[in-house]
Amino acid sequence: MDLHTHTRYSDGVGLIIDNVSWAEARGLRLVGISDHIHYLTPATFRSYVAEVRRAAEESEVIVLVGVEANILDSGPDITDDFTEKLDYVIASVHDWFGVGEVHRYLERIKLALMDKNVDVIGHFGNIFPWIGYPSQEELLEIVELAEAYGKAFEISSRYRVPEQEFIKLCVRRGVKLTFASDAHRPEDVGALSWSIKVFERAGGKKEDLLFSDLL
Repeated sequence: MDLHTHTRYSDGVGLIIDNVSWAEARGLRLVGISDHIHYLTPATFRSYVAEVRRAAEESEVIVLVGVEANILDSGPDITDDFTEKLDYVIASVHDWFGVGEVHRYLERIKLALMDKNVDVIGHFGNIFPWIGYPSQEELLEIVELAEAYGKAFEISSRYRVPEQEFIKLCVRRGVKLTFASDAHRPEDVGALSWSIKVFERAGGKKEDLLFSDLL
């Protein structure tokens, strides 16, 4: 599976059908289109969803429609009227913080974990090398919150996060995981070698994946 791919509807360069074609070529069972929500007006959102649904009808690969929301200080920037038309929502922090401000990042992640419109946390920890690393106690709190609210974390091949120990913790606590190329070009869809490798090293099995019933 690859649940994190972008198209021309946001900051990608290809068409939805191009992403689906590359998913087919790479032998994926499932691909998700997850363009950035802030690029989509109500009108383009309707076109976006309709186009993904058409691609799903014409492909042997399972094609899901999602979006990538931004986690702001006020929480994820997505509302019920969008999510009711989607199969899933990824929420990611895209802002930058200063050295030592990892607590600000974690507070945003907590807001997203408690938000009913969010399914997956995107590229968790990609900015830790620049802002600082959480303690083990803080990471455990994050995983426990994900467990309590039924959220998943993506394993991002683009950013090579989260770390293997965090993935192991998710597996032990029953927190679901997804694979993510974060492709912005069609030819990068399904480029998941790092995600799959670290997932297997962490002891992950098929049942530890979100949407495993579709695979």
